[in-house]
Amino acid sequence: MTPDICHGKPCVAGTAVDVATVVGTLGIGKSFHEVQEALNLTYEQVLTALRYASYVTDHLPLRLPSGH
Repeated sequence: MTPDICHGKPCVAGTAVDVATVVGTLGIGKSFHEVQEALNLTYEQVLTALRYASYVTDHLPLRLPSGH
């Protein structure tokens, strides 16, 4: 991640496509193939973005309700 690319957000290596765009595009119902074509990504690049998103969300700190 660098400030000059994708405003410092995690992005697909060698592109200016951020991981959130890949996940969000799938989230609105686009197929895997449609995401590849729309964002000009390879199959492996889309998978890598999903793996990264999964890793990050799995390692986020848990928040306890206040007062606990």
